[in-house]
Amino acid sequence: MSDPVFLVDALPAADDFTLDGPEGHHAADVQRLQPGETLLLADGAGGLAAARVTAAERGSLRLDILDRRTLPAPDPKLTVVQALPKGDRGERAVQMLTEIGVDEVVPWAASRSIVQWKGPRGDKARAKWTATAREASKQARRAHLAHVAELHTTRRLVQRLRAAARVLVLHEEATLPLSRADLPETGEIALVIGPEGSISPDELAALEEFGEPVRLGDTVLRTSTAGPAALAVLQARLGRW
Repeated sequence: MSDPVFLVDALPAADDFTLDGPEGHHAADVQRLQPGETLLLADGAGGLAAARVTAAERGSLRLDILDRRTLPAPDPKLTVVQALPKGDRGERAVQMLTEIGVDEVVPWAASRSIVQWKGPRGDKARAKWTATAREASKQARRAHLAHVAELHTTRRLVQRLRAAARVLVLHEEATLPLSRADLPETGEIALVIGPEGSISPDELAALEEFGEPVRLGDTVLRTSTAGPAALAVLQARLGRW
């Protein structure tokens, strides 16, 4: 089994380090790591440090740093635009997307989205998505944390996606299977996932100016499962799986 990952603001420069705070509590009191066991420290931006526990106390661990390395960010970058779903389906989608390997999740206030992120409620909802991505990144032993962008309106989304190397819009009426869509070797690949009521004709027309509609098959998936399914296809096609 691979070593567990704990997040730090920056990798320690010295060869000995105390892991405390929430991460130290989780390592010492929840996972109950003991002297001699090993773990990984990650800064969330590609930096990793392998460490061995030298002492365990309540709420903290003393560590001996064994080595440090930096992993490059994945290229192509994989972005999923997720229309806001009902209930906790958004958090479940973010969790699955992060475990599968998404680099960025863009919350989208599509015209047919029933849920609205406004004011403090919107801030709280995005904070939940961000916390979910953080914990799922740790669970998946990722060197790079998945990022949750700010909420995008359709207008802002169109402006944002024009710079992507490839935009693929999941739509049930598309004829091109995702498994046959052309993929770039570098840059950003963006998957657009509509709401339960589907992408409106106006939104689809705007996205088709620079994106291509694709389908996953003959069945229609929920918005919270379409993204993870499509991302898995891309990971396999890119040779990462």
